[in-house]
Amino acid sequence: MKILMAGLGSIGQRHLRNILSILGEDAEISAYRVRKGQEVFTDKLSVLKGARLEEEYKFRSFDSLDEALAGSPEAVFICNPTSMHIPVALAAAKKGCHLFIEKPLSHDLEGIEELESIVREKGLTALVGFQLRFHPCYLKLKELIAEERAGNILSAFIEVGEFLPAWHKWEDYRRMYASRKDLGGGVVLTQIHEIDYAMDIFGAPQRICAAGGHLSSLDIDVEDTVDALMEFSHKGRRLPVSFHMDYLQRPPRRGCRIIGEDAIIAMDLVAQNVVIINSDGKEERFEYGDFSRNQLFIDEIKHFFACIRAEEKPLVDISTALQGMKTAMAVKESMNKRKKVLLKF
Repeated sequence: MKILMAGLGSIGQRHLRNILSILGEDAEISAYRVRKGQEVFTDKLSVLKGARLEEEYKFRSFDSLDEALAGSPEAVFICNPTSMHIPVALAAAKKGCHLFIEKPLSHDLEGIEELESIVREKGLTALVGFQLRFHPCYLKLKELIAEERAGNILSAFIEVGEFLPAWHKWEDYRRMYASRKDLGGGVVLTQIHEIDYAMDIFGAPQRICAAGGHLSSLDIDVEDTVDALMEFSHKGRRLPVSFHMDYLQRPPRRGCRIIGEDAIIAMDLVAQNVVIINSDGKEERFEYGDFSRNQLFIDEIKHFFACIRAEEKPLVDISTALQGMKTAMAVKESMNKRKKVLLKF
């Protein structure tokens, strides 16, 4: 399979390693690169000293997207900064390439409906990379909710917080896409996973009220702290879901609490467990501490290839990702304008 990598930072290199492990010699790799950094990263986000990227992976590199696409790749992995996703995706889709697009889909809504139309008309596969959809903790959470183990769900609290300067120890955090408005950064879009899985479980929210902004001393020009209250309709009942997102917490926190009439279901993605706390105080625990984070990325790439072969349907296609984008943009609008935002899908 001929594959074009658009962007080879840490996430692009992770995907490249996993593609090669899955396809082996059947993979023919090329790359469209703008910054042309030569650092080689490991799965644990450390720099492999003494190694140079193009020597390590032996791919052909292009600094022109047109030249890269002239090689007729079957699939393009779009792993460049968020604000650059859609232009590359549109060019690749027009050439008939299948698309793997890293989350978030974009930094705004421009061009997304056009991309969706091209993908549909050409019968292409387009998958947006929300790897948490493959996490065993999340899959167990969905299973328990589907089994109504919590009873009638009354509310939910979803949280993600992690100290931004500790994300990439080799890189000045002020240069990362997550910290820069011009590259589509900010905690709402960068941590859009939580919005995605809430919508996967509960559907689309109807009302949003959010507060936050750049509240810390971090040297960035995007929001680093946001709290949002969304109102969903779940099984014919109103359901308030609270979100907290930040770039600040040490140690990191990521998970949720689903509060029902019969039990509380808590998912902790740091400790890698799911716990049911029944009304009598008894706990039932599901532990996944031996699960390797990289398996999430392997599973989503295998899913992408299965979608290309028409064996599966994308878990997060352009339409689904667009709904998440509209919700994230509504959070930012509510936060910036200090008003309630109504949503219609």
